[in-house]
Order: sequence, then C-alpha cells, then structure tokens
Amino acid sequence: MTESLATPAATVALSSPDIAWMLVACALVLLMTPALAFFYGGLVRSKNTLNTMMMSFGALGAVGLVWAVAGYSLAFAGDAPWLGGTAHFFLRGVGLESAGGLPPLLFMAFQGTFAIITAALISGAVVERMRFGAYLTFISLWVVAVYAPVCHWVWGGGWLARLGALDFAGGTVVHVNAAAAALVAAIVLRPRAPYARQALLPHNVPFVLLGAGLLWFGWFGFNAGSALAANATAALAFVNTLLAPAATLLTWMLLDRFRTGRVTAVGAATGIVVGLVAVTPAAGYIGPMDAILLGAIAAVPSYFAILWRSRSRLDDSLDVVAAHGVGGLTGAMLAGVFARPEFGGTAGLLAGNAAQVGVQALAVLAVLAYSAAVSLALLTLMGAVARLRVSGREEAVGLDVPLHGEEAYGSGEGAILILPPAGRDPRPARAPAPALDSSLWGTA
Repeated sequence: MTESLATPAATVALSSPDIAWMLVACALVLLMTPALAFFYGGLVRSKNTLNTMMMSFGALGAVGLVWAVAGYSLAFAGDAPWLGGTAHFFLRGVGLESAGGLPPLLFMAFQGTFAIITAALISGAVVERMRFGAYLTFISLWVVAVYAPVCHWVWGGGWLARLGALDFAGGTVVHVNAAAAALVAAIVLRPRAPYARQALLPHNVPFVLLGAGLLWFGWFGFNAGSALAANATAALAFVNTLLAPAATLLTWMLLDRFRTGRVTAVGAATGIVVGLVAVTPAAGYIGPMDAILLGAIAAVPSYFAILWRSRSRLDDSLDVVAAHGVGGLTGAMLAGVFARPEFGGTAGLLAGNAAQVGVQALAVLAVLAYSAAVSLALLTLMGAVARLRVSGREEAVGLDVPLHGEEAYGSGEGAILILPPAGRDPRPARAPAPALDSSLWGTA
C-alpha cells in the first residue's frame, strides 16, 4: 500500500480518474469475500455448506461495521509507532475533502474491504466445528485487537513502515496475519471428530473453481487498487497479478502430475490462490518477469506444506496456513529479493540491498508472533465464558440445519427443517466414501 490517505491534504485537488478507479477497486475487493465463500463452501462436506459460506458473508456485516466504528481509526488515525488513535471513531473527521486526490471516506471503505476478507480467511481453519456466534464475536474482536494494530504498523505510519518493510497489498497485514490466527484457532478448537479416520473430501469442486476464478478477478482490485491511483504503479500491479498466479498454477499442475500422475481441479484452484497470495506483497515493487519467477517459486513450499498438513494432526480444515501463511511469507520474503528501485523505489537483494531481506523477515516474524499471541488470548477468554465449539450431535448432523435451519441441497418442497433427536441423521443413508488419497484437496 502506498502512502496513507487518512489525513486530508488540501493542496491536492480531488482526482476524478483516481476516484473512479478506486470505486471500482473497492467493489472488486468486496466481491472477493463472496468469492471466498464459494471457494470454501465447495471444499467442505455438503451438510456444512451453508454454515461455511455464512462465515464469509457474516464477516461482511460484523467486520464492516466494526471497521467503521473503531478499526479504521485505530489503524490510520495519528502516526504513533504502535497504534493509531481514537480521532476517527464513528468516522469523525472522515469526509469528502481531498487527501492525496481521494476522499478519506473512500479510502476508509477500500481499507474496510481488506479488513473484511482478512477476517473471513480465518474461518477456513475452523469450519465444520465452530459455533457461528462465537466465530462472529472472535473476528469482531480480532479486527480491533490484531488487524488494526498490524495495519497501522505497516500502512498507517507505524514502526514497520518506518523500517521500510515492503507490503504492497497485504502479504503480512492480510495473509500472514490471518494465517497465524487460523493456526491458533485450529489448535484451540481441536480436530473435527472424523479427522484422520476418514477422508473428508470436497463436495462441490465446481464451487471451488468458481470461487478461485472470482477471487482472481477481485484480486485485480486488491493489488492494482493498492496503488491508490489510476497510474503506472496500478498497471504494474495489475500485470503482476495476471502473471504470477499463472506461473504458480502451471507449476502446481506439474507438481501434481509428477507426484500422482493426475492434475486435480482443486489443486489447480489452490495453486491460483497461492500465486495471488504470494504476489500481493510484491505486486508494485517488482517487474513482470520477476513476478513470473516469484509465482513459480511460491508453488513449491505451499504444495509441500499442504502435503505435510494432510499427514499431521493439525486440522487446518481448508489449509489457511499452507496457502495464505506459507504463501504470504514466501511472497513477503521474495519482495525483499526482487524489489527494484525503478518500480517501487526500493532496492531488494538482487538490486544490491541485502538488508531489505532482513527487514522483511522481521516484519513477518513480528506479525506472526503478535497475531498468534493475541488470538490465543482472545480465544482463551472467550472459551472461559462461552462454548466455542458446537456439540458432538450438531457436528454429526452437520451445521447447516442446527445453526441456520436450512440445507444447501434440500428437497425444494419448502419443508421446515427441525433438528432430529440425538443420534438420528435426517439425510438418507449413503455408502461410505471410498478411501481416496485426499492430500492437496484441502480437507484431508
């Protein structure tokens, strides 16, 4: 993200082209959260489809309002090293005057879409077992206690910004941050009941592909919009957002082919997302050919991280850590390697500035540690006063009916759905799923 536009600058007139582009970019980033709902929704079992998708849609409401009331101010009010202030609580002083050519109100909305999808990403680690109300409470608190401070560190003039940490559109602020919280949540919630005893396979692969395609579409606003203007930097970020995921996708398919002899659709969709994640912190700082190399490199650690997770006791249900954590970390570090002064003004390792790699490593470690520690504290406190996890009965039946009173794939006759007596599953009996190799399917 380029210079914060939270503080009005009356000497710069409002720019109609920049405003037009940022309105579009804001809408594109907002679309990414429903896209994530389809991506995640297709990866779970059918009895949990609606609940999984509602975790993303619920974030639109809960996080959107929390951001407007307090989160934006804590991220962008003032220039203290660790946290913003309260000057913009309830959007006080956030108006339509010029701030670097844009109205601060539009900048607030654009940043709000980032906060929403960052919180929604966490749901991938706790699907099929976390209570819906507990999840919404957690992400609402998390945005204030974790996301807003980290956002201030990197984009609001905080201590990492002063050190020169590179994060064009959210490698550390969004992806590493969300992955650290997801890892902690997955450990605290414990594995799903059938985890490691049966294959938990995606129920709707077309949903996964649809979600990945819409995420890629929205990601052009995510990265190119982070130039905060309709300018050459936006064009560079746009092109890099096209090329890097293409390289990751091809590399992922080759890895699949060499390892299993087949190219899976879920693997391809995952490769696209990993490429998008990895290029995000570097999108405005590196050249197009470096973006291709970055995308190809990023496929490897995330691919094998998913393989490791599928054979471990960590039930990170939809591989938030492997895709977003490892992908974001890889992209953040490679930004320090490939950054070129002719693009973003900062030289990386290959341009003679080896110290930038150290700055990137410090930023990643700081965000990982802070997000994990505060997320653990929040979940521990919440768990002391209320249940975080659904009952065993609800988990067995599926969360759609008990928590939402609906089914994703009902009879279509408009029947009212009622939770059956304990031990009784309302769905028709089905033959057990075949024992398939589910590694790299996101739900093993």
